[in-house]
Amino acid sequence: MSDADRARADAVYAELLKRQGERWVQPRVERTRRVLELLDDPQRTYRVIHITGTNGKTSTSRIIESLLRAHGLRTGLFTSPHLERFTERIMIDGEPAPDAAVADAWDEIAPFVDIVDAELASRDDAPLTFFEILTVLAFVVAADAPVDVLVLEVGMGGAWDSTNTADGDVAVFAPIDIDHADRLGDTIAEIATVKSGIIKDGAAVVSSRQPAEAERVLRAAAAAKGATIAFEGEGFALVDQRLAVGGQQISVRGLAGTYDEEYLPLYGAHQGRNAALAIAAVESLIGGGSRSIATDVLSEALGQVTSPGRLQLVGAAPTVLVDAAHNPHGARALVSALRESFDFDEWGIVLGILADKDAAGIVAELATVAAHVFATAPDSERANDADTIADLVEAAGIPVTVHRDVADAAEAAREWAAGSDQAPHRRAVVIAGSVVLAGEALALAAAEDWKSGWES
Repeated sequence: MSDADRARADAVYAELLKRQGERWVQPRVERTRRVLELLDDPQRTYRVIHITGTNGKTSTSRIIESLLRAHGLRTGLFTSPHLERFTERIMIDGEPAPDAAVADAWDEIAPFVDIVDAELASRDDAPLTFFEILTVLAFVVAADAPVDVLVLEVGMGGAWDSTNTADGDVAVFAPIDIDHADRLGDTIAEIATVKSGIIKDGAAVVSSRQPAEAERVLRAAAAAKGATIAFEGEGFALVDQRLAVGGQQISVRGLAGTYDEEYLPLYGAHQGRNAALAIAAVESLIGGGSRSIATDVLSEALGQVTSPGRLQLVGAAPTVLVDAAHNPHGARALVSALRESFDFDEWGIVLGILADKDAAGIVAELATVAAHVFATAPDSERANDADTIADLVEAAGIPVTVHRDVADAAEAAREWAAGSDQAPHRRAVVIAGSVVLAGEALALAAAEDWKSGWES
């Protein structure tokens, strides 16, 4: 990677940031489709596994991508948001897309973006947004690579999301819960209806275990599209899961095969269920759900899986984990994983939450495991004030202190945990509540080398 290429890619991101941000969404998928038509539909040059849901999308996407790559396929992966640098969102063969490839793709699409912006302006409509253009950029980078399969994570919802301009051969549904209620609906059924829009004619559908109201919606949508559908517990399942050094051993009953005692280097039973979902998705693509995955291929793929910012160990002496849990469902999974996978008596939680999230719901879940909360704010204009978070924590009866930023909060939390050698309880730290905060924490941990241990 040359400095010149990096500068070109950074310039692309600067152009994207001039657009309406990712939270500015309208049910207007046809705008993205128009740009893609002008580009001769690059998203139709490869097969697609399309993933939606409320939590677990990114981890499931990463496991799917690793499985496909282990089959010898060239892969693309589009996820959001990024943790540190935007090129993380567009992966080619397991690595962030090269800066030159991103910049070249921008040069290719920019004239057509201008054409569509002009068309929208002539109708007094808003110009293309950050995420609409980023989706097009990802499709072009994947086509130029070229990839065999693109693993495509929905930005928000499904039916009218920009990514729904691609035709998914396989539609994957991670757990559905309440999130983005202002855009997707106030009930599970309403949210599931929007998400079910990614099911295409004749596709294969695989889904995690869902609330009854979501399952009914997905079954009806699949039937209407002539799609097959398999649910966790019925068509496939995580049969067994137990702790192992650095992760867990899992046994999975897939759609086509049974896979025993496979190592997965991720913490938490929810990651085991994500792996089962990913296995079913790949079985659906490579053999229509009737051909199992070879044992050596599966072992290689699962052993190489990473999911940055998802229960990621970033510090030692004291132990520090980073998790992007940004809604109550994610916080609940985090709490379960901390109890299942780690042997600590007390957890200090560095907590920062964006203002458009259910902060009270997140605090209520984390309060069941927190011994002390270090309230802060992510570096975002959408961040919730640290004092607001502290008030919620205090109301839950948990000791709390307020900190100006993640660096200050993390230093206080690590000092609190490091002092536990003289205390009656063993302590550790988890930094959670926001993808933005997780990204800041990962950069800070690397810069300060937290894995080398605490230095007072």
